Amino acid sequence: MAAKVASGTNKVFQNHDDVHISFEDQQRINRFAKHNARMDDFKAELETKRNELKSLEEALEEIELFDEDEDIPFLVGEVFLSHKLEKTQDMLKETKEQVLKEIAVVEAKAKVIKAEMDELKAHLYQRFGSNISLEAED
Repeated sequence: MAAKVASGTNKVFQNHDDVHISFEDQQRINRFAKHNARMDDFKAELETKRNELKSLEEALEEIELFDEDEDIPFLVGEVFLSHKLEKTQDMLKETKEQVLKEIAVVEAKAKVIKAEMDELKAHLYQRFGSNISLEAED
């Protein structure tokens, strides 16, 4: 059976067999899909940043065992530069702080996207019930 649209409103009356998707609903579905893809990108970026942070922390622990006068190579771009222990520790700490800031920025962006996704998901499930699946398949 065909869905009937109530005059003067945006409500759609329908049978369980027939689902009418309005233009606004399709826009919400598309926006949810776009945000879902961005969340996947954020998750991958966060994993990379956390691995980088872990490596920096391990490097800081390792160089504590070195002598004060020993030169320690530090990778800058594609080149290793040798510095004394204190200078290398300072550079590692600065890099660690920068990575922590980058992680915080990505987490903040992900939080905003997640909030909008939750809102879209609630609206779409309310509208379509079991006729739509928005859960990720891992």
